[in-house]
Amino acid sequence: MMRERFAKLLLGEDMSGSGKGVCTAVTVSNSITNLYATVFGQSLRLQPLSTEKKELWKREMNCFMSICDYIVEVIPRSLGTNVEITETKLRSDILMSLPALRKLDNMLMEILDSFTENEFWYVERGSSSMNSSGGGRDSGTFRKVVVQRKDEKWWLPVPCVPAEGLSEEERKNLRHKRDCASQIHKAALAINDSTLNDMDIPDSYLTTLPKSGKASVGDVIYKQLCTAEKFYPDQLLDILKITSEHEALELADKVEASLVTWRRKTGGLTHSKSSWDMMKDIGGDADRGNDKNHILAARARSLLFCLKQRYPELSQTSLDICKIQFNRDVGKAVLESYSRVLEGLAYNVVSWIDDVLYVDRTVRNRED
Repeated sequence: MMRERFAKLLLGEDMSGSGKGVCTAVTVSNSITNLYATVFGQSLRLQPLSTEKKELWKREMNCFMSICDYIVEVIPRSLGTNVEITETKLRSDILMSLPALRKLDNMLMEILDSFTENEFWYVERGSSSMNSSGGGRDSGTFRKVVVQRKDEKWWLPVPCVPAEGLSEEERKNLRHKRDCASQIHKAALAINDSTLNDMDIPDSYLTTLPKSGKASVGDVIYKQLCTAEKFYPDQLLDILKITSEHEALELADKVEASLVTWRRKTGGLTHSKSSWDMMKDIGGDADRGNDKNHILAARARSLLFCLKQRYPELSQTSLDICKIQFNRDVGKAVLESYSRVLEGLAYNVVSWIDDVLYVDRTVRNRED
């Protein structure tokens, strides 16, 4: 079974051996994404996973992660004599990130497993329980709560709470679990960001860029980036008045394109940088005299960083998608896809807890 699985991955899901499959890295990335959809795609509420799905997730992910056991780097080792030998160890990015992702995975499972005896419950939208004012999990404890939210997700079940709201202990536990899930989300996001930034920018993306960064971002944003004596990215985002995730993603694509253009002109496109490196370099780049491209690149980096901080649910940018599509490094494919699906699951957990707390707050406010 394991041999067949590895053969399928190596052949790019083309078991005929005719060479029509995709590269191994893309196959691994797609497989982890599809596994996540199979295991968590129907999970729309705060509850433990079924035993079967837990076993499937653990078994399949162990299979994918075992690939990384053979991705090593050779380093010299001195014996204290004139003779030196070399030894192998796991590649540094895998050695650092993969154990961290395993830990984040286990922490998320523990959070979901803890939702067994809750004071809240769910009803499906449009069900008789939702439309009645007296029905519910326990007779006499449920009061109809019509939740009207600007970002209402019609496909999710509706969380319900007792008529008097949740107990203080339950609210405290939910907030604690939310904080934990939020930290997991940030950690997974950081690993994903670092992995993506370590991937080479494909030539197919570079050929689509306009010759100037100004053409990418437009006159309004370019003027703010270019003329302000001191640049405050948060203020610029406030001025732009972004009203939807779609607009935020469109802006991220434009800023990222201009950033790549300006970095190419400065000759600094050899390696991409993580968000932490971006922030460290902002001051350094800005101090390189009157090099306009350095200053514009630094400000574009800070704007992109703040945009992603303000919209943590933002989908992948065009550059990110292009990097994943053309990536040939299997180790990076495992790290990127694993961190991406954990990031998505952690964000969902935070959102589901927020929904429960919102309904609880609504009920208590009506009581007042």
